[in-house]
Formats: sequence, C-alpha cells, structure tokens
Amino acid sequence: MSPDLAPSDPPLVEIAAAVIERDGRYLIARRQDQAVLGGYWEFPGGKRAAGETVEDCLRREVLEETGLRITSARLIQRTGYRYPHAAVDIHFYHCAVAAGDPRPSGAEIRWVSPDRLGDFRFPPANADLLRLLAAGI
Repeated sequence: MSPDLAPSDPPLVEIAAAVIERDGRYLIARRQDQAVLGGYWEFPGGKRAAGETVEDCLRREVLEETGLRITSARLIQRTGYRYPHAAVDIHFYHCAVAAGDPRPSGAEIRWVSPDRLGDFRFPPANADLLRLLAAGI
C-alpha cells in the first residue's frame, strides 16, 4: 500500500496509457458501457499486472486494445487521481508505433486533432494531460 493512502482508502491502481500521434491527431478509445467509467474516452492503456514493468504494461495493453506495436515510448506525464472506486497512478507515454491501422478490441476508437479533444468526455484524471495536448506539447 502506498504510504499516502490510509487502510480505508480505495485501492491504488497503476496504469500505463499511450498518447499515440499520427498526422497531427491522437488515438483515443471509448470505454465499453459496462466498464468502470463506461462511455468515457481515454488513451489506450490499462492496469499494470503484478511483476510487470510500466513499459511492459504499456506495450501489452496497446497491443491488446488496438493491435498496434509500440516502437518507442517517452514518459510525458505522471498523474495521480482519487476516484471513489480506486486511486490511480497514471503514466502517460508519447508513443510511436509500427505501421498499420489500429483495430479496436472494445467499443470504438478515433483519431482526433488536439483542438477537438475537448469535444469528448474523458475521466477527470486526464484533465492535465488534455490541457498539455491542447497547448501543443
């Protein structure tokens, strides 16, 4: 347990998320309706498994969710957020991927320009990253 969480606090979940850019647009995915935060949009990624590095998690999750293989990843932001169901520690990576088009394993994916990201409902933990992307990091 993280030293800043009390025993009654929600569990801490470590997440790796890929900020994949192609032709000035970012790849986003809509969470399935039955999932926690269902219907929200997010950057592809997911929970780190026990014994897995954050980078290995990133590669595995992106491959599972989009079919894309990451060729490089650079940490651009790490943020924490406390939801009622969990406290999250999210590692956002700017990623390059091998050629090919993504194929969704979930609800839906889209390529979106930075100025249109605000048109989509993202989880609150993404707010700082969305501001950075809109500012053209």
